[in-house]
Amino acid sequence: MAGRVVVFGSINMDLVAGVEYIVRPGETTFGHDFATHPGGKGGNQALAAHLAGANVVFLGKVGKDDFGDRMLAYYAGRGLATDNILRSVRHATGTGIIQVERASGENAIVVIPGANHDFSDANVETVDIKAGDVAVTQLEVPIPQIETFFRRARAAGATILMNPAPMIPCPDGLLADVDVLVVNETELAALSGHSVSEQSSDSEMEAAARAGRLRPDQTLVVTLGARGLLALEGANVIRVPGRKVKAVDTTGAGDC
Repeated sequence: MAGRVVVFGSINMDLVAGVEYIVRPGETTFGHDFATHPGGKGGNQALAAHLAGANVVFLGKVGKDDFGDRMLAYYAGRGLATDNILRSVRHATGTGIIQVERASGENAIVVIPGANHDFSDANVETVDIKAGDVAVTQLEVPIPQIETFFRRARAAGATILMNPAPMIPCPDGLLADVDVLVVNETELAALSGHSVSEQSSDSEMEAAARAGRLRPDQTLVVTLGARGLLALEGANVIRVPGRKVKAVDTTGAGDC
């Protein structure tokens, strides 16, 4: 039987305002529109994998509130199993407050973690992880429980994949324990100490990726927006060009 994708991650209700431009500090301006959308990096990863055809197990947590009810109904309506989505009695469902520029689709995001930070080791131990699974996470859930998740995945013989976002300080060895590390340019710069940006050349990106890889057998994938991606897999350098699209809203693109 094919391995599953086991996601441990965040669930947010995104409150999205369409704006002419991202508001500056101290400024008040009018927006164009407003909508609420299910989000959170973990939820985005789990739903993207499910819609791509994977057998997904999703460990997350929401509050006992209207947003939590809506999130569970949303996932269930798209066929994503909610058996392992827990309800917090102490915290509200996580929220993301997002501005999206009308012309470019670029965004600015503030995340209020809420129930996403209400995990215990016992919660993580409720999910069965098996050899051949891919264990996926990010940094919107507590690091101590991510470490527990990694230990259980390693012991089971699963492959560990992580998008270290948002890039926050991590204990020594946490990122080195990841088999497939997926980063964008900003995260690559923090990881490698190299000054790279969207304008950096392919050779500069490759040099930063080599400096940022934390062990020789780690696969490091660098997402480059419209340019596609660059990956280091062992001694191999893999480049995949991006596909041209009209950007409407880039929220969640990096997660997926």
